[in-house]
Formats: sequence, C-alpha cells, structure tokens
Amino acid sequence: MYGLALIAELRRHGYELSPGTLYPVLHQLEKADYLRRLSRVVNGKVRKYYVLTRRGGQALGDARSKIAELVGEVLEPDVARKIKRGRSR
Repeated sequence: MYGLALIAELRRHGYELSPGTLYPVLHQLEKADYLRRLSRVVNGKVRKYYVLTRRGGQALGDARSKIAELVGEVLEPDVARKIKRGRSR
C-alpha cells in the first residue's frame, strides 16, 4: 500500500492520522526492517509503497497471537486457557 491509502484505510476504521503522524512511523518501521519502501511514479507523482518484509511478517504473526490471547482472556476465559495449553504442548 502507499502512504495516503494507508491513511484512508485507517480512517475507514475510525482512526484519524495525518501524514505528519503516519510517515515518521512508517520510516521507523522501515529502519527496523519491518517494511520496505518502493517509490513509483503514478500520474506524474511519486508514491511511496510499503511492503512487509520477512521480519515484519514474523512480528505481525507474533502480534496477532498476543492479541488473540488478550481478546480471549477478555471475552472468553475458556478460550484463553485453550490457547495457553496449546502453546505449552
């Protein structure tokens, strides 16, 4: 995705971010090797597209697992116990 498309997608989910907020975060994620930036000219303008790296994909997977565990603990205590049990096997 390119930066302004990310802002539009976040807005669709109820988050209001300005380019001045989003782009520094994207630059830090790129510096940490979670994202790779590709610059392309589209309709005479340079768009910066961001692609998840292998390291970023691993971090995303880890975050999803932790979020699933948290949601399970908040919404259904039995689900959280099953998740914990499954990890200890």
